[in-house]
Amino acid sequence: MNWKEILPELQKYVTEFGIHIVSAIAILLIGFWISKTLTKILKKVLVRRNVDFTLVHFSTSALKFALYLFVIIAAVGQLGIETTSFIAALGAAGLAIGLALQGSLANVAAGVMLIIFRQVKVGQFVESGGVSGTVEKVGIFNTTLVTIDNKVIFIPNSKLINDNIINYSEKDTRRIDLVFSISYEDDIDKTKNIIRSLIDADPDILKEPAALIAVGELSDNSVNIFVRPWVMTSKVLEVKFRLTELIKKKFDEENISIPFPQSDVYVHQR
Repeated sequence: MNWKEILPELQKYVTEFGIHIVSAIAILLIGFWISKTLTKILKKVLVRRNVDFTLVHFSTSALKFALYLFVIIAAVGQLGIETTSFIAALGAAGLAIGLALQGSLANVAAGVMLIIFRQVKVGQFVESGGVSGTVEKVGIFNTTLVTIDNKVIFIPNSKLINDNIINYSEKDTRRIDLVFSISYEDDIDKTKNIIRSLIDADPDILKEPAALIAVGELSDNSVNIFVRPWVMTSKVLEVKFRLTELIKKKFDEENISIPFPQSDVYVHQR
């Protein structure tokens, strides 16, 4: 067989293969464009329906990944590669990668569970694993928290879901727990009336449920008054600091002694 016989066959093969390559590239370009468009449409629909941002982000990411994978398989099939074998090879490769990345896959599974059960949401203040902060993002592998002093914490999803989660923002209202100590010589009723008047005058303290003001314990050197007002969650720190200062100043005016510094009651709030 001479070159005159080989050349036409070679040209025919190159032409056919070139058409397949161009078709595969066209499938990739058009398919990726359609995938992005559908993802944007889904995002707009979910946002208009006021779906939680965490669920929107996760859903659009999952849809984009699935569509991209479908487009790639279609492009490979256009090149003449048997897609069944290709999918089987992808499955085998995925199994090998899955065994090597068990920890990462556990984080992915935990991320899905966090999305489904909505234990944490973007914008909420939570505590878990010894750290606390406002949820900035629930990702596929980890959840991002921003602390009160603007530090960023990345918590693996598997650690987050396997630990206790304290969600300070889930409910609209919160109770503030305060303790004020007075001496045994001071008038308890007078003290309680002073605290009650300050609470009643504060516009941010809720009338219902009513605030608790009661003698909580009798220690060796003091009578401890427990104060439990209810406020909107967003007002916790503001009211706590303001009420503490006002009560201390009023005690000074009325000559009510504080035997020793009151115990700090830490209230976490973004």
